[in-house]
Amino acid sequence: MARRQSRSTSSAKAARRKARKRKGAIAARRKKEFTYRGFTMEELQKMSLDEILPLMNARTRRSYTRGLNPEEQVFVDRLLSGDKPVLKTHRREIIILPNFVGKKVSVYNGKEYRDVEIKPEMIGHYLGEFSPTRGQVKHSGPGVGATRSSKFMPLK
Repeated sequence: MARRQSRSTSSAKAARRKARKRKGAIAARRKKEFTYRGFTMEELQKMSLDEILPLMNARTRRSYTRGLNPEEQVFVDRLLSGDKPVLKTHRREIIILPNFVGKKVSVYNGKEYRDVEIKPEMIGHYLGEFSPTRGQVKHSGPGVGATRSSKFMPLK
């Protein structure tokens, strides 16, 4: 009889477990709102550069407190003005700020321009990180003369 009681309690336990799983699955499907160091996108975009910099890492803070060089400043001004739908640039070292989110940039990788749409997750990263300079190498089979056996050529 002790067995029967344990089975009945385990089935109730299993039913509760299934209910928890179903409840958790519904919550998992909801899109989580993006936050950067505890601030939402709307709050970040309302902040000035002086308020945003303490949230960034040390290298980013240092770059922006020293100031951008004239070429970088021209790029940032043109990007924020929104004159063109896609802005081309060679400036791979520009750090992405919250004001850049939603803009499209074509970044030069040494050979061609790669289109990059700036997303909230990219804040604090460099533009060049999203335009790789090296492609994947795809090898085919070995060619003639690549191995010892491929050197043998029949007379016929």
